[in-house]
Amino acid sequence: MHLRLLSLLAFASAAAFAQTKPTYTFPVKALTAEEELKTIELPNGYSLELVLSDPIIKEPTAIAFDGNGKMYIVEMRTYMQDIDGTDELTPKSRISLHESTKGDGVYDKHSVYMDNILLPRMVLPLDDRVLVGITDTNDITLHRDANGDGVADEQSPWYVGGPRGGNMEHQPSGLVWGLDNWIYTTYNGYRLRWNGKDAPLKENTAPNGGQWGLAQDDYGKMWWSNAGGEKGLWNYQAPILYAAINVPQQKSEKFDTVWPIVALGDFQGGPGRFHSPEDLRLNHFTGCAGQTVYRGDRLPKELYGNVLLPEPVGRLIRRAIIEVKDGITTVTNPYEAEMSEFIRSSDPNFRPLNMTTGPDGCLYIVDAYRGIIQEGNWVKPGSFLRGAIEPTGMQHVTGHGRVWRLVHKDFKPGPQPKMIGETSAQLVAHLTHPNGFWRDTAQRMLVVKSDKSVVPALIEMAAKNDNHLARLHALWTLEGLDAITPDIIHTAMKDAHPQLRANAIRVAESLLKKGDTALIADIKALRADKDPTVVLQTLYTSRHFNWPNWKLEAQTVLMTSPSIGVREIGAQLLVEAPKISGSFTKDEKKQLERGQEIFRSLCFACHGFDGNGMPIAGREGATLAPPLAGSKTAVQGDAIVRVMMNGLSGPINGKTYEAQMVPMATNNDQWIADVTSYIRKAFGNNGKLVTKQEVAKLRKDLSKRVTPWTIEELQALYPQPLKNRSAWKLTASHGAKDVNKAVDGDIATRWDTHGSQTPDMWFQIDLPEATDISGLVLDTGKSHNDYPRQYKIELSLNGTEWEKPVLQGKGDAGAIEYLFPKPTKAKSIRISQTGEQKGTYWSIHELEVLGVVKKP
Repeated sequence: MHLRLLSLLAFASAAAFAQTKPTYTFPVKALTAEEELKTIELPNGYSLELVLSDPIIKEPTAIAFDGNGKMYIVEMRTYMQDIDGTDELTPKSRISLHESTKGDGVYDKHSVYMDNILLPRMVLPLDDRVLVGITDTNDITLHRDANGDGVADEQSPWYVGGPRGGNMEHQPSGLVWGLDNWIYTTYNGYRLRWNGKDAPLKENTAPNGGQWGLAQDDYGKMWWSNAGGEKGLWNYQAPILYAAINVPQQKSEKFDTVWPIVALGDFQGGPGRFHSPEDLRLNHFTGCAGQTVYRGDRLPKELYGNVLLPEPVGRLIRRAIIEVKDGITTVTNPYEAEMSEFIRSSDPNFRPLNMTTGPDGCLYIVDAYRGIIQEGNWVKPGSFLRGAIEPTGMQHVTGHGRVWRLVHKDFKPGPQPKMIGETSAQLVAHLTHPNGFWRDTAQRMLVVKSDKSVVPALIEMAAKNDNHLARLHALWTLEGLDAITPDIIHTAMKDAHPQLRANAIRVAESLLKKGDTALIADIKALRADKDPTVVLQTLYTSRHFNWPNWKLEAQTVLMTSPSIGVREIGAQLLVEAPKISGSFTKDEKKQLERGQEIFRSLCFACHGFDGNGMPIAGREGATLAPPLAGSKTAVQGDAIVRVMMNGLSGPINGKTYEAQMVPMATNNDQWIADVTSYIRKAFGNNGKLVTKQEVAKLRKDLSKRVTPWTIEELQALYPQPLKNRSAWKLTASHGAKDVNKAVDGDIATRWDTHGSQTPDMWFQIDLPEATDISGLVLDTGKSHNDYPRQYKIELSLNGTEWEKPVLQGKGDAGAIEYLFPKPTKAKSIRISQTGEQKGTYWSIHELEVLGVVKKP
């Protein structure tokens, strides 16, 4: 659609909205479920049925079904019970269990499966056992109701990941058993695998970029969203095991624009996220969470395979039609031309937060039904959001919640399963079921049972069943039972369906790990496959195993392929990750690797993978958060550690950013030291590493501070560079003609000695007048090894008479602050290189003279 037409439609939509704009009476009150239902817009033929409501459930945030169709509801009962989030982190939440005893879809039996737990986040039913994850820990525990009363009375550790800190919105969710028999969560750059009675297996993945909620499609691809980064669906071009890849054409032009009914302007982005100054509706994804891929059989066929994405801030649910075009997965909003959504409500308290395909083939929607959806760190006193919420009274709408079932007039809900207790042979039959819930659950239960008596039946199904999805599940079930063989893989590699051929390569990786290299030639042969999805999988696998010459061979594939998808996605596989500045010890490298993992799982959502800030769609040059690349705050003193402890608010250098830096002090000292050290050494930065002891000391010093820092407060703590560099006179013992390159503001240029370091080398700065100074910053830039092996700094009031060295010692690489014992007045400054290092120059890429801290 042409931009002009879109603009006309937007104008027409705004005009129509002005005529139909809903009005509200404040304070906003909670409606009954029946009243709320009247406010929800649905497409023709669809309707919602109330499944559960308060007071039976309160503050629901996630849903899962077991093999018998019992429903587990995650209830975060302490979440934002007032505008300050008082007592939020107290263990008073629960997971409830609900059963339809007659199998008619009416859930008439209720119990509290787990009670008095800390903000539960995720549930994965296995058989009659359930995996559970809660807040502030990476641990996952295994639970069982041993006596059938609906209450978990057996508990054991399954995965021991240790404590986790940080804001509760920035912690894992999901716990999805993938088609590949690995379990995935958001945030964590790893996946886990059921390993019987032993501890789970663990493998690293690419950073997934997910936040709340996770879904997989028929072919095992995970679908991620990120509210903090305003990413409504991303990183879906490739399985996350291999890479997080996005391409420009993966979304329709206006896909990220949302079209709510509610127009209260109560969202983090403020006026920049209004449709217009007169139209205060949300204009872009910002709270996207809890997505699912509809894979049921009791709604219209057109909905099958669509991704459905709740936007709780906008009080709507987006429908995304998925197509694979020449190897590129694309998403479109079918209601884009009408400037509308699949489901939306005029009730400000409608908060869809999670969804799933039910055992009956219908779609289940978790409606948190509450006034405030944002966590307390985003509604602090003085924030835009608090000022927008308080006049509405929505902060008082708590303690509610609903679960809805989406049905259609042309379909009846399907039967309730009874898989728990069924034989392995009966479970195999369910792999042919048209509802993805049944196929996934049967595969999962077969792998957990580890009953190899069904291997012959699975081999038969994988080779000959008419349903390609049944063949696919049979193939992966064989892999999960450790019963895969080269012959089975060879058969699948010749399957008529491209997804079977692509998945055969993935299944082959299980044998490659065991050293079966004979399959490598078969995989490489599929680079000539006519389907781009298969060709791309050959590249993923060769990169994953780092086969010799894989890059050169991949380049040949890219150059000869007619597929845009192969060329664009394949090119991204060849891009190397940004390098970290400097040379490090083994322990320092481990620290930076840990910091990188933290950054790529959390910080990137606002600051971008490259540290330049996450771009805001539709706003040229705007980013969600300030750039970290080249940031003085990142490398000066302990400023970045202070920001991690208390957060940062207000404009930065005159610019206001949408994303607020919230405190990270609930993480331990090592965690903070790791991520701040990474930031100081990545993105072209060259600051000093941070130790956990330094963090511990600062934590103690800041124990009474409860407010976030401002950039002005931070700058006032440290000496700032003198701004009159153009008036300085520079001289040097060596390389005199290049002295100005040390102060030209370009980190890529440098002054150097043009020879090995010897004790007679010096660099001198003459200021226009005697000035109070407190130190220097010498930056070695990319010349990591060209730091002075030994140095001394001398000061003079006239340039001829020099005082005793104010500072001397061993130099270091990076942007190093050389702070004097006390501020001193000087007109001339001389830095002398007093060590000796054959074959190594002394270089200065950038030099700054630090003034003194001005006392208030």
